[in-house]
Amino acid sequence: MEFIVEKIGMSRTIGTKSEAVTLLRILGMKVCEVYANGKALVAYPQGKTFNKAIAGQQKKYNLSKEFNRFATLKVGNKEAGDIDMAILNDVKRVQVRLKTKGRGFSGVMKRWNFQGGPAAHGSRFHRRVGSIGNREWPGRVQPGKKMAGHYGHEMVSVKNDVLSFDKESAILVLKGSVAGHNGAFGRIQIIK
Repeated sequence: MEFIVEKIGMSRTIGTKSEAVTLLRILGMKVCEVYANGKALVAYPQGKTFNKAIAGQQKKYNLSKEFNRFATLKVGNKEAGDIDMAILNDVKRVQVRLKTKGRGFSGVMKRWNFQGGPAAHGSRFHRRVGSIGNREWPGRVQPGKKMAGHYGHEMVSVKNDVLSFDKESAILVLKGSVAGHNGAFGRIQIIK
């Protein structure tokens, strides 16, 4: 079983042993069409995106305007309608997939934890890459060389224990941290 989630943020439990927790909101989804392989086409609300393709899907599956995104997920439903969230009450562990925070174009010290050079005395080598090639052979920079460039905004998958699930507010409390900024959308998959 899979669900689309939105990361609310992090907090701590109150008690003799305080633990860091991540709060995820399960989005209200509607199952549009169930396929033979246990997967289904689901619709969920996210932002205000709207075009003729979305309008056609909404008309086809008799959805309201708020359901403007579609995804294929593994679901427990046998027919179309609201998604069944009853399984989340007994779940112990989930796999969470979210995108990390995007950090833009970053240098090698931030991106790859390079040491850098001396900070003073006119070294002129502070936060730079340094030498990137070899000698006459191979006479080029090898593929995969760690250099400055785009850092972050990549899919990361982690497994977390579930501490609790509130059915009314659809908030899942996970032990530990999860990648991504507050408000990031991703998926969770139940681990058996």
